[in-house]
Amino acid sequence: MPSLLAVDVGVRTGLAAYRDDGRLIWYRSRNFGAAARLKRAIPALLHEAFDPTYVVLEGGGPLAEHWAATAERHGSHVRRVSAEEWRSMFLLSRDQRSGEQAKRMADGIARRVVEWSEASRPTSLRHDAAEAILIGLWGVIDIGWLPAVPPALGLSGLPKRKP
Repeated sequence: MPSLLAVDVGVRTGLAAYRDDGRLIWYRSRNFGAAARLKRAIPALLHEAFDPTYVVLEGGGPLAEHWAATAERHGSHVRRVSAEEWRSMFLLSRDQRSGEQAKRMADGIARRVVEWSEASRPTSLRHDAAEAILIGLWGVIDIGWLPAVPPALGLSGLPKRKP
């Protein structure tokens, strides 16, 4: 089954897996506590995401490089996106004035993606998992699994296609 894994890169990692119809399968946040533990866990995380066809990374530095190298060795196509790029698809400029405000808005939109996808509803949703959900939604639109932001998400005031 083709899948996409979205990663908000960090020692506290946000993850979201999507299937090729653009729907969210699962999402989670994991605190690895140390970069070395995260690096060792990446192959298992790729397997948990159904050996993804695509891996979309937001973040930089040595951890992102390790994610990219491991994913490519695993046979995945790697795409990178900046927070500014994916946020511009889902958030208005006024909703991005501060990182905290952008995280709050991302949480609300991510909850709508969960509902639209009929994925398990969160009891709590950490900001890194919420951001991974939106990174993944950006990814499925970017690669063409979805043609645009689904109207059911209620984001009618925003651009529906990748700029």
